[in-house]
Amino acid sequence: MKKLLSITLVLSLLILMTSSTRQFTIYMIGDSTMADKDMKKAPEERGWGMVLQGFFTENVKVDNHAINGRSSKSFINEGRWQKVLDSMRPGDYLVIQFGHNDEKSKSADRYTRPWQEFAENYRTFIRGAKEKGVTPIVMNCVARRNFFNAKTKEEIDDEALRSVNRDKYNGEEKVNSDTLVDTHGDYAKVPQAIAREFYVPFVDANRISTELENKLGVEGSRELHMIKYNGKDNTHFNVYGARIMASLLLDEMTKVCPELKKYACHYDYVVSAKGRGNFLTLQEAVDAAPSCKKTKILVLDGTWKKPVVPKGKKIKYVKYSGAVIE
Repeated sequence: MKKLLSITLVLSLLILMTSSTRQFTIYMIGDSTMADKDMKKAPEERGWGMVLQGFFTENVKVDNHAINGRSSKSFINEGRWQKVLDSMRPGDYLVIQFGHNDEKSKSADRYTRPWQEFAENYRTFIRGAKEKGVTPIVMNCVARRNFFNAKTKEEIDDEALRSVNRDKYNGEEKVNSDTLVDTHGDYAKVPQAIAREFYVPFVDANRISTELENKLGVEGSRELHMIKYNGKDNTHFNVYGARIMASLLLDEMTKVCPELKKYACHYDYVVSAKGRGNFLTLQEAVDAAPSCKKTKILVLDGTWKKPVVPKGKKIKYVKYSGAVIE
């Protein structure tokens, strides 16, 4: 009897250990607002999905398949969805976020009608995930930084907004509203409706990002986007904006999927030579840390010389297994 109890106890401990260190993948499909970026072409630009890895413990892998310029339609037609579908395993998660490019009515290979093809493509993603034993997390598109009440729909797509703001009018953007003006319409509504249809988790990224833009205002919201660097892009995030957005969306993900909460982390700074944090080098992160305050720095990757830490700075390093501090 004692032997049986001992075996049962050992098995129970093994199960607990396995569950607490379970490895799984969060797959991400979407457009340029989520995508990984080529830092040689745009050093300051990041998709929020590019930096999401830095908000999780190491046993969670973020596999970002979002790509610039894709709609739900072109993502499927180019075979990208099939690649993700073939890779997913039971226990994984799938984050879905499209809309920006589905709206482009002049692009036949990308355009979808919101309540027709766009909705059906979301159904395709959700069905595929559920059939593989994967949890879909449905999101709608993040807001564009638009404080301009346009007369026609054509004036508020990505390219038109950039054209409007390329002409700064004596240093000022063309703005006629003190609150964010929606550019997505039904494309922001469809994902929630489809999520309810399938009883799957939904994150209202459009609401969250709109509230953030409004809180920061016309001037403050510039700090989130590439317009800060190129004077024209109100759609895509810079490093700071991507980190802020990823942090907010992570918190919402842990609300709709509470089991993710134990894997979620908020570090003061994240170092990644691959651009997945807010600093590219360890010394930069140390230099940015405030004095007389505890600072936790996550090192995602790379091999680094031990940084010079000025007197008065209290720094704790957390490393992924592949990162080295010599």
